[in-house]
Amino acid sequence: MENTRYEAMGKTDQELGRPQPPLEAAPPFAEEERVELPDPHGTALGAASLRSLLEARRSLRNYSSEPLDLEGLSFLLWATQGVKRVLPGKATFRTVPSAGARHPFETALSVHRVTGLAKGLYWFSAAEHRLSRLDAPEDIGERLSEACLGQPFVAQSAVTFIWIADAYRTTWRYGERGYRYLHLDAGHVCGNLYLAAESIGAGACAIGAFSDDLANAALALDGTDRFVIYLASVGKRPAA
Repeated sequence: MENTRYEAMGKTDQELGRPQPPLEAAPPFAEEERVELPDPHGTALGAASLRSLLEARRSLRNYSSEPLDLEGLSFLLWATQGVKRVLPGKATFRTVPSAGARHPFETALSVHRVTGLAKGLYWFSAAEHRLSRLDAPEDIGERLSEACLGQPFVAQSAVTFIWIADAYRTTWRYGERGYRYLHLDAGHVCGNLYLAAESIGAGACAIGAFSDDLANAALALDGTDRFVIYLASVGKRPAA
């Protein structure tokens, strides 16, 4: 925390005139196939009142065997990283707040039960609102569960969201202070996921208890420039 105080900072790379990093990063594994997602604006999902969502919201760790449909997943992705406007080469404006509109996260999905998707690891391209299936290890769900200190629901969900921080996208503008903003931004994103999941009859559970080394290794991340910052499992509610 001391190193991220404004008083401890020198000039940022933006102030030094260095070029800013790309607005989106390439996935860590090769892309096997692309998956077009339903248009999130063409759905009636998410029409519940904000008050009812806030009152119902809670962490959900037990899920039914019912799969999540592709329309619902598309809505959740839009709610957490949906791009509303692009300033080419400069910034994106999205459905969540982010310090300086830097939006430093990439979204990976460990898919277990989603209609129309094979089980495996997927990468979300926010600007194009589409998925790519990645050539990842077949046991990626189990590896992520192990990385999350053995919490079984990580691999038993319909889908587990993994947010990957591309740190320089924020520190380019804010220097060391940017590391604070990464964690604040992660909270904004996951808060949206909770409410969006409630609105489609599902639930989410945020996961901050994980081994950084194991999570980064599972996704072939260097752990320095790009690293797992937060995860959340999502699934349909079990029958009462």
